[in-house]
Amino acid sequence: MVDRQHAALIKDLAEVVGTHLVGAGLTVTVAESCTGGLLAAALTDIAGSSAWFEIGFVTYAPRAKHSLLGVPWERLDEATIVSAPTAVAMARGALTASGADISVGVTGYAGPSGGTPDCPVGTVAIGWVTAGRERARVCHFTGDRGAVRAQAVAAALTGLKDCLEQDFPR
Repeated sequence: MVDRQHAALIKDLAEVVGTHLVGAGLTVTVAESCTGGLLAAALTDIAGSSAWFEIGFVTYAPRAKHSLLGVPWERLDEATIVSAPTAVAMARGALTASGADISVGVTGYAGPSGGTPDCPVGTVAIGWVTAGRERARVCHFTGDRGAVRAQAVAAALTGLKDCLEQDFPR
């Protein structure tokens, strides 16, 4: 569950992203794993989102990441599934499959189980891809499963806002 503070932040960020997408005439897609559709829900909670959001992918299992997004199998083992290159590969696959202008990929360990000594619960990798640029960030969040997922959505939206401002200034 998303607490009030994160809910308000997520809503504000999604509104800013939506306004920018409308103003620039762009579309967005998402490829989610640990957030389980929360990022797509945040974006589509914004009235008028059908003008800039057409499709999202919830690819929780490695097989789905491979078959739907084309993430190479070698990226999907325990040591690399939560990594910047995997998040970028997910975003790249979503961009290709959707035909959108910008995409976000999110993969991580929200808990309470999962994770490894090198990549503990709370580790989330986020990738942002446009036709001309790829970016990624690995974050380390704290709290329970809901808190980690909320922080991941907020970070994904913040990065999306930053990408739009840098790559598609109005």
